[in-house]
Amino acid sequence: MTRTLTQHDQQPSRTAPALAADAGGRARDWAEIQERMLVPLYEAVYERLEVRAGTRVLGLGCGTGLALLLATTRGARVTGVDSDTERLALARERLAASADHDGAAAPPPGAGTLLPEERMADMADAGTEPGRAPYDLITAFQPIGSAADGARGLGPTLRTAIPLAGRGTPVVLAGWGPPERCATDAVLRVAGRLTDRLRKGGWHPAHRDDLEDVAARAGLKPDGSGRVACPFGYADQDSAVRGLLSTGVFDGAIRATDRRQVEKEIGEALHPHLRRDGTVWMPNVFRYLIARTP
Repeated sequence: MTRTLTQHDQQPSRTAPALAADAGGRARDWAEIQERMLVPLYEAVYERLEVRAGTRVLGLGCGTGLALLLATTRGARVTGVDSDTERLALARERLAASADHDGAAAPPPGAGTLLPEERMADMADAGTEPGRAPYDLITAFQPIGSAADGARGLGPTLRTAIPLAGRGTPVVLAGWGPPERCATDAVLRVAGRLTDRLRKGGWHPAHRDDLEDVAARAGLKPDGSGRVACPFGYADQDSAVRGLLSTGVFDGAIRATDRRQVEKEIGEALHPHLRRDGTVWMPNVFRYLIARTP
């Protein structure tokens, strides 16, 4: 995933170039395998907040754009930012294909804007221009938790985004539910075990107040929350390993050991979730917090 799920190792590593070289493949795995697991979360939030024609949505850490695409099917005008240029490229492909489907007219200017995260400052400057409409909803769907720097990484982006919205605008933060209700938690713990072996921490299980802590530091006022079942289902174990690696949660473990070792241990952790037909199924619950801008 984006920074909210990726552990950034501070030590140089011989595996870092390999991770960078594989960025395109991982982005594709995220788009084709993993991102769809969070669709129930996206839909639940959009339904609750009544996203519809004319709603202006700003997606932080938009990834390959599936959440934005779902918002456009409701008539929303969307803007997405992400630090991963490979994922942004795929998001552009998705939105363009949707606009061109069956000869449909291209969306109006601003209906599908995608920008690298470093352009957030430019957006903030443009947001002060007279007559520029504020955003009606800000989303940060990439789950907080699983990486120690996830919450800290989201803070600066939130602080830049908040001035782009009007007072009282909903900001949605997402995170993992209780570990006992998330079968994937045991698999994610592989990342912690491998990094801890070399004292390179960076992984932790989701904490109960993670979302509230992030909201408080950003000056947001909580205004409701919810839980959504988001099971992780894969066609086979190989797809499951590829999908989970695409999240970025295991990047620190790969740097601490190597990719082959990480793949082996993820595969072993997946064994309890293998079905007789070879598919993998892991029930999970995700939590979202709705907070309001000051």
